[in-house]
Amino acid sequence: MNQEEQVQLLGLWGSPFSKRVEMVLKLKGIPYEYIEEDVYVQKSPMLLKLNPIHRKVPVLVHQGKSIAESLVIVEYIEDTWKTSYPILPHDPYERSMARFWAKYVDDKVMLTLWKACLGPESEREKMVEEAYEGLKCLEKELGDKQFFGGETIGFIDIAADFIAYWFGIAQEASGVMIMTGEKFPKLQRWSENFVGNSIIKEVLPPKQKLLALFKAQFGNDPSK
Repeated sequence: MNQEEQVQLLGLWGSPFSKRVEMVLKLKGIPYEYIEEDVYVQKSPMLLKLNPIHRKVPVLVHQGKSIAESLVIVEYIEDTWKTSYPILPHDPYERSMARFWAKYVDDKVMLTLWKACLGPESEREKMVEEAYEGLKCLEKELGDKQFFGGETIGFIDIAADFIAYWFGIAQEASGVMIMTGEKFPKLQRWSENFVGNSIIKEVLPPKQKLLALFKAQFGNDPSK
């Protein structure tokens, strides 16, 4: 790959948002340079220059241009490298539905799952109820398919990577059990299929390292 075509990814080792982009790059077989950003200690001049609006990762750099926001980046990669491992369906309606469910995961499900584990005690019961409702909707949408994308990992699966891997570790760290095999057997099966994929497994952060990070976070006062 020449310098003009060089792909760089600024990311964070434990971020499901950063890992979404890595997953797609790996699935499509696109060579890239990974640059770790410790955004909690000090944001680098490179990050501030490339993403001055949000000042966060992930950021993809391609042909000297930067793209921010994980799902926006995933769509950019899909549009740029169309012929290798399609992430979005070809049919316009199915594409729109994939975008709908990915947005639902981001705007509704992930937020309530996280707050159910980390939020103040006074709000936790409400958040747990909302988390159940969100997961029920996803369980219904998944149905008997192996992945949300059908037989192969697609856009919704990538968007829901937090649910497949990070949330199980967050439950272990917090002691709040919401997504279990008994209550959500289809989602449990899906998460095992997703995490068990050899390419996805290559990208996932170490469980024990992530568990230690979550335990440290859950040990802090969430109101701070």
